[in-house]
Amino acid sequence: MNALKLNREEFDLFEEFIYRESGIRFNLVNECILQSHIFSLMKEKGIKEVYDYYKLVSSNKNCLEEFFENITTGLTKFFRTDSDFKILKEHVLPSLLKIKKRGDRIKIWCAGCSTGEEAYSIAMTCLETENIREENIKIFATDLSLNSVIIAKEGIYDIERMETVPKIYLKKYFDKLSDDKYSVKDIVRSLITFDYHNLIHKFNQYNIDIIFCRYVLIYFDNESVKLTVNRFYDILNRNGFLFIGHTESLFGLDTKFKFANLNNSIIYTKQ
Repeated sequence: MNALKLNREEFDLFEEFIYRESGIRFNLVNECILQSHIFSLMKEKGIKEVYDYYKLVSSNKNCLEEFFENITTGLTKFFRTDSDFKILKEHVLPSLLKIKKRGDRIKIWCAGCSTGEEAYSIAMTCLETENIREENIKIFATDLSLNSVIIAKEGIYDIERMETVPKIYLKKYFDKLSDDKYSVKDIVRSLITFDYHNLIHKFNQYNIDIIFCRYVLIYFDNESVKLTVNRFYDILNRNGFLFIGHTESLFGLDTKFKFANLNNSIIYTKQ
C-alpha cells in the first residue's frame, strides 16, 4: 500500500464492492473522497493493509454498516429547495386529497432521509396544508446510514441547524431545550416511521402516493438509477408523484415517468 493512496487494483476492488452492495458509483472524480474514508477507518481500527480492511468490511455486517455510514453521509437541511415544499403544499397534496376517499391516508416515502431534516420538513408541510389532519398522513423515512436514522429518530438538532426553518414553524413544531438545541414535537414525530433501507433492494411498502428521493441519485450510475426509479414507479399509486433533486434528471433513461416542471421544481408523475 502506498502512503495514503490506493493503487488502481485496490481502488477498483472497493469501487466494485460499493457498487455491488449499494448501487453507489465512486469514480475518478471523487476517488480522493473514498480514499480518505478508507484510510481514516483503517487508522481507527489499527489496520495497515488495504486488503485486510477489505476482507473485514466484506465479511462483517457491523463493519459494513460502519463503512457505508462514513462514505454516504451527505449535506442536508430543513426545507432544502423551498420551491419543492411550496409545490407539495399548494399542488401535490391538494390534488391527492381530491381523489382520496374519506379516511384514506396519503402515504409518503422519504428515500435517503439522512439525519431527518427532510422528513420532518415534509411532515410540517403536510400539517400546514389545508384540509389535512394528522390521521391523513403516513411518512416512511429511510436511509443507508444506520447512525443517521438513529439521529433522525431522536429529532434533536443544534440551533445552527434551525436557520432554514420558518420562524412560525420553529415556534409551532419545536421545543427549545436548555442547551441551545431544539426537539421536534410529538405531533410531527408521530407522522413518521424511520428505518434502515438500501435503495438497491425492494422497499416493503406499496401504494405510495409521493416519493422524495432528492440528491441521492447523483451517486448512482445510469443503470442503478434506472433500476431504482423503475422500482419507485412500481410502488407508486396511479396518480403518484416523484420528487428528485434539482441537479438530477431522468432525461435519456428508459422510465415510464412523465416529467412535470411546476414552478422550477423537478417532479415526475405516474400517469
